[in-house]
Amino acid sequence: MKPVTLITGASAGIGAELARVFAAHGHELVLVARREGPLASLAEEIAAAGGPRPTVLNVDLGRRDAVSILASELMARGLEPAIVVNNAGFGLVGSAATLSRHEQLAMIDLNVRALTDLSLAFVESLARHRGGILNVASVAAFMPGPGMAVYYASKAYVLSLSQALHHELSRHGVRVTALCPGPVATEFQARAGLDSDRAQTALLSLSADRVARIGYNGFMRGKRVVVAGIGNQISLLLLRIVPNGALLPLLHRAMRFAAGDAEQPRAPAS
Repeated sequence: MKPVTLITGASAGIGAELARVFAAHGHELVLVARREGPLASLAEEIAAAGGPRPTVLNVDLGRRDAVSILASELMARGLEPAIVVNNAGFGLVGSAATLSRHEQLAMIDLNVRALTDLSLAFVESLARHRGGILNVASVAAFMPGPGMAVYYASKAYVLSLSQALHHELSRHGVRVTALCPGPVATEFQARAGLDSDRAQTALLSLSADRVARIGYNGFMRGKRVVVAGIGNQISLLLLRIVPNGALLPLLHRAMRFAAGDAEQPRAPAS
């Protein structure tokens, strides 16, 4: 079985940039997302740059049987993951009580359930190749998030799970890293309902390719948690000294500003 790096949510944004970074370092890739067109274009770009053409798998990770489908497709091609990059996810802006419960549960399915399934499904092959898992969390994982309550909670889960797996799987030679970016100008923001200009700040915002390079380097060094950008690192240190009672209204106001006071549910990202 040929070892590969499997990257979810690779059709755009941080996922696509992670694919470019891993490919540039010689990794053979399997790209997974719902939208086949952007995946095929990215695969052609990587092949044109001189790397092996990535395998493209058009799979909706929101399906309960998605990981079984992926495993079967990989087996049929003689491939097995050495590295799993869980990047797929989406957010919704607005009050949890007014957003669609169906969409919020779909968010949990993708951000939490599918990520957990993929983190556990291939541990044997990850150990064989002394590879690992790179889970894309967020600085949102470190705080409550009124205005995006379920999204923030889902990323807190990703951070907690990743740190625990980092400890549990280290004895098997498997590294696990949680990558925590701040604001990044990608399709995620528009589909979550955030105003890209309002959501960005010069101090906290990084480009998707910069976040991908920081995440790759931290993962390869075996770091447990990687907070992308010095501005975000400083902000999180400062937030630790502010009581949640004082923090919650500040975060809610900031979220409403970034959303332009939007309270309507948005479609999930790919």
